[in-house]
Amino acid sequence: MPLIIVESPTKAKTIQKFLNSSYNLIATRGHIRDLPKSKLGIDVENDFAPQYLIPASARKTVKELREEIKKHSVVILATDEDREGEAIAWHAAYLLELNDKKPYQRIAFHEITKEAIEEALKNPRKININLVNAQQARRILDRLVGYKLSPFLWKKIMRRLSAGRVQSATLHLLAQREAEIEKFQSRAYWTIAAKLKAASSPTEIEAQLITIQGEKISPPGLLDLEKVHFIEKDLAKKSFEVDSLSKKEKKIAPPIPFRTSTLQAEAGQKLHFSSKLTMSLAQSLYEQGLISYHRTDSAFLSPSFLSQAEKYLTEKGDEDFWQKRNFQLKVKGGQEAHEAIRPTQVKQTPEKLKTKLSSSAHRLYQLIWQRSLASQMKPLILEMTAINIQADDYLLRSTGQLLKYEGFSKIYPQNFQEKALPSLSQGEALSLLKVQVEEHSTKPPARYSEPSLIKELEKLGIGRPSTYSPLLSTIQGRNYAEKTKGRFFLTKIGKLVDEMLTRHFPQIVDSQFTAQMEENLDKIAQGKATALSVIQNFYQPFIKNLEQKEKEVKKLDLTEPTKEKCPLCGAPVIKRAGRYGDFHACSNFPKCKYTASLPSQRTGIKCPQCQKGEIIEKRNKRGQIFYACSNYPQCKFTLSGKPTGEKCPQCGALLIQDKKGKIRCSCPECHYRKD
Repeated sequence: MPLIIVESPTKAKTIQKFLNSSYNLIATRGHIRDLPKSKLGIDVENDFAPQYLIPASARKTVKELREEIKKHSVVILATDEDREGEAIAWHAAYLLELNDKKPYQRIAFHEITKEAIEEALKNPRKININLVNAQQARRILDRLVGYKLSPFLWKKIMRRLSAGRVQSATLHLLAQREAEIEKFQSRAYWTIAAKLKAASSPTEIEAQLITIQGEKISPPGLLDLEKVHFIEKDLAKKSFEVDSLSKKEKKIAPPIPFRTSTLQAEAGQKLHFSSKLTMSLAQSLYEQGLISYHRTDSAFLSPSFLSQAEKYLTEKGDEDFWQKRNFQLKVKGGQEAHEAIRPTQVKQTPEKLKTKLSSSAHRLYQLIWQRSLASQMKPLILEMTAINIQADDYLLRSTGQLLKYEGFSKIYPQNFQEKALPSLSQGEALSLLKVQVEEHSTKPPARYSEPSLIKELEKLGIGRPSTYSPLLSTIQGRNYAEKTKGRFFLTKIGKLVDEMLTRHFPQIVDSQFTAQMEENLDKIAQGKATALSVIQNFYQPFIKNLEQKEKEVKKLDLTEPTKEKCPLCGAPVIKRAGRYGDFHACSNFPKCKYTASLPSQRTGIKCPQCQKGEIIEKRNKRGQIFYACSNYPQCKFTLSGKPTGEKCPQCGALLIQDKKGKIRCSCPECHYRKD
């Protein structure tokens, strides 16, 4: 009886439904062999050989796998068809001693459906060692940077900081944007519009001033206030008439199907999901057999799906909307030839799955289903109208738009506002109701959100689809950046780390260098380069520079004097920089270990549990803010939100302000909300 090995129990359960009882399935539960956490684990003197071990969490699983394969004549490795999945299969084959004496088969599929699994079983192959080598090279490079460069940061800034090959380049993007915002100088500008009305229509028209004496107003608008006042008064004296009218169609093509980066970005914008939540939900949907593989750079759709989409759309009476199309998309650094992310069965509509999925999983599935179907529909068509209005030397324009044909938006709704203009004729006179002058100011570039940062990473070729989610989590967890109202703000520690790396290790933070390294990894996967050559070319100049900087760079002094005295020993209290924010400490450390929160972190609210400590602001290991008693660890009272100082009128517990700004009771059993 064949034994099929997959990564997760959920995936095993789904596959089992499509196979008869002659197959057994078992899961590795992720990686069963990895580099050690306690040391480098790379033999740099012997061709960078990785020193793998079985993690403690995987020992029980490995024992079960070894016992299970004894009962089966054929072992089939069915891990995901990407570099990570190929490496898991390779490690499993090594540990289970699968070779010519104990043969194995390797199968892979882009979706967990009966047809895909049966087709894969008919076409087994061997492990693709080029993909394995590319994955190993990535792990080795990341380990070399992380385990060699992080200790440098510990010595020169503070302990428990980290650097990473992709992480540091991403941090630099945030630092560059922060610098742009700090340097930005806002400038005022003005726009002028006229409210007009024709005798033939009751509808008012608002027209923007676009040219003066035939010269176009350059963006962003008028910059001279004195000139603005003159034009405002001058326009009030003028006569207005319709100079020209135009109508044209604007076709908006349907969006292409999701790939990993665009799914994370769109789910962030439309559903307000973090990239971590999006990928977790997508993993679950994939393992349940509801969507195709969710780690992909491709926008390609299989003939099977195209046929399903055509059938569904035409049977629903939407044959006028259906338009077959497929997409060949070249993404910078794109890899493995997967399909786009799509539903495995079009007939599995979101409505049918509403009661079978969690609310969040259902919303993500609906987004994927709608986007995939919409890609096979005709464009949305808008009727664009424009009226040019002349007033001597001034030309103004009023524009409108109406939906002429809904096309793909019937399934994948779009946000746009219709604006109707009255039916006028050339030369028709218009009466002036009001001249409107609006003051504006130029805005600095926006801080990155998760969706916009993911788009930038993909554009620059930094990282890979599967790395975006853990990457953003790491940057926040290290407290290099914090997210406020959906935007990334660089922290003091993040700025110090970036400045140190930029000054002394410019290649590590350079996006072009990082993207080139990704291209080199792709060449390994394609068999066009060896892992050893890529690693050597990076490591030799890197380690030479590191050894030099170890000697040259002095440790940063991150302390500041205060006027306070230590209540324990009387020595001066200083302000220290910590990984999770600044704090006060005794200058006699380590002899005296007095520490205290900054005044800005103190709430002045007595702890309701011990009645001795004060509720203060803290950060957890992921950099997230919470509130706790200052007497920790003697008192372990915590709150998830900022205390207001008020007590709940129902149960007497403290009221807190949550992340959305809502006031509620801190007691988990009380559901009081303040209006």
